[in-house]
Amino acid sequence: MEKPDLSFEDAARRRGFLRIAGVDEVGRGPLAGPVTAAAVILDVTALPEGLNDSKKLTAKRRAAAEAEILARSTWAIAHASVEEIDALNILRASHLAMERAVMALDPLPDFLLVDGNLIPRGLTFPAEAVVKGDARSLSIAAASILAKEARDRIMVDLAQQFPGYGWDRNAGYPSKQHRDALVKLGVTPHHRRTFKPVHNILYQE
Repeated sequence: MEKPDLSFEDAARRRGFLRIAGVDEVGRGPLAGPVTAAAVILDVTALPEGLNDSKKLTAKRRAAAEAEILARSTWAIAHASVEEIDALNILRASHLAMERAVMALDPLPDFLLVDGNLIPRGLTFPAEAVVKGDARSLSIAAASILAKEARDRIMVDLAQQFPGYGWDRNAGYPSKQHRDALVKLGVTPHHRRTFKPVHNILYQE
C-alpha cells in the first residue's frame, strides 16, 4: 500500500525552499460543527513516528501520531465557524480555515503543500496543490492528523451539550442516528443551515 513520503518536500527543498508546510482541512461533509485546518512544518531530522493519512489510522494510532507531531514539529490549527460556512459556502470557509492555520505558523513557511486541487486565494506563498495529498506527502498527512483530532474533540464536547445527535461518534457527519435526531430533536445552533438535510427541516413549510 502506498504510504506518504517526503518526495514533494524534497522537490521543494531542491528549489531552495526551507520551511515547507503541509496544509489540510477536515469537516467539509458534516452537517454540524466548524471546519478545521492544520498547517505543519516537519523537522526532517526528527520526523514523527506513525505518520499516515489520518483516514487510514486507528483512533489509537492517530492519537499517538498527534502527540509526536505536536512535540516535534512547527504547527498551527485554525477553524471556520458554522456562521462563516453558511455565509461564505463550505469550500471558501475551508480555505479560510487553511489560511488562518498557515498565518498562525511561527516562523511563517516559505512554501506550501496544500491538500486538494486548489490553493486558497488568501495564501500568497509559493505553493503546490497535491490531490490526495494526505496519502502522498508526510507534511500533509501530519496536518490531516492534527486537524482531525482537533475537530473530533470539538464535536465530542458539543455532544455533551447537545446529546442525541451522536456527534461523539459521527463527528457531525450525516449518519442515520444524526439524521433521525435532526427530525426528532430539531436543528441546533451548531448545525449548518445551508446544508440540504438541515435546510429542509428548517423550511418544511
